[in-house]
Amino acid sequence: MPRLACPRALAAALALAVLLPAFGQATAPAPHRFDRLRQAMAGELEDGSAHDRAARGAPRGTRLIPDIPYGADPAQRFDVYVPLQARDSAAPAPVIFFVHGGGWAHGDKTNTRVVEPKVAHWVERGFVVISANYRLLPTPVARQADDVAAAIAFAQSQAGLWGGDGRRFVLAGHSAGAHLVALIAAGARTATRPQPWRGAILLDSAAFDVTALMAHRHFGLYDQAFGSDRSYWAAMSPLVQLARPTAPVLAVCSSRRQESCGQADRFAGKASGLGGKVRVLREDLSHMEINAALGDESDYTAQVDAFLASVR
Repeated sequence: MPRLACPRALAAALALAVLLPAFGQATAPAPHRFDRLRQAMAGELEDGSAHDRAARGAPRGTRLIPDIPYGADPAQRFDVYVPLQARDSAAPAPVIFFVHGGGWAHGDKTNTRVVEPKVAHWVERGFVVISANYRLLPTPVARQADDVAAAIAFAQSQAGLWGGDGRRFVLAGHSAGAHLVALIAAGARTATRPQPWRGAILLDSAAFDVTALMAHRHFGLYDQAFGSDRSYWAAMSPLVQLARPTAPVLAVCSSRRQESCGQADRFAGKASGLGGKVRVLREDLSHMEINAALGDESDYTAQVDAFLASVR
C-alpha cells in the first residue's frame, strides 16, 4: 500500500497549484498591450498633416495668391490670402505668417487644418495671411529654419504688393512649425535674418527644449529630426538659443500632453528673466485640435485674438 503524502506538503502543493495560474495571469502582459500604448503615445503628437487633404481654396471674402517663390527649390513657396477689401483700403494691413507642422517630415501650406477656419477668421479681421512651405526631412532642421527665415524676410519686403505692412508681421506656427518659428523668435542663427516682427503665436510647439527632450525617453520622430549630436540639439533648442528679449510670444500648449506645458513654462521663465514677455495659454485640447479649432467661435480663439490685438 503506497504511503500518503505529508498533510502539510499536500496542502502546500494544492495552494501552489491554485496560485500559479493566477500569478501567471497577473504578470503576463496583455497581448499587444505595448503596441496599443505606443499608438496612444504617438497620438499625443498626431497633427493630422500626414493624411490631411488640401483646403478647398480661398475662403469666402479672400483672394488667394498661390505659390509665390522665395527660393529655387519647389518646396520654397508660400500662399498669400488677401482680404478683398484690402485693395481699397488706404492703410496697409497687418500680416500673419503661418508655418505648418508635420514632424519636420510632412505637411503642406494648403492642408485643411492649416487654412480652415483660421484664414477666414483672420482675414475677416483685416489681416493678410501667409501660409508657407519649407523643405522637409531629409533636409536638416537647421536648413528648414533657414527656409522659414528667408520666407519671412522675402514676404516682409513684398508685403506692400498684397496690401500688407512689412513692419506689422506676427509669426505663427503649429507643432514642428511652431518649433521653427520659436527658433527664429529666440534669435537662433539663420542664413537670413528677418526684419523685426510684432509677436509670435506658438501652437503646441513640438520642441522648446531639444537638449532635455533628447536626453530622455522620446518619440522616434525626434531622432529623425535631431540625430545624436548634442551640439546640434543645443543649436536647435529655442530654450538654449534664447539669449535676449524677444517680441511678445503667446505659447499655446495642450494640457493633455505631459511635457508640452512644462517646456512652454521653462521657455517663458527664461524669457521673463531676460526682460521678454511670453504668455503660456493652457488649453484642454489635443495636439491636433489646438491647430484645427483655432478660428472657431470659442474662448480659445478669443484669447488668441486678444494677443493679436495687443501686438497689432
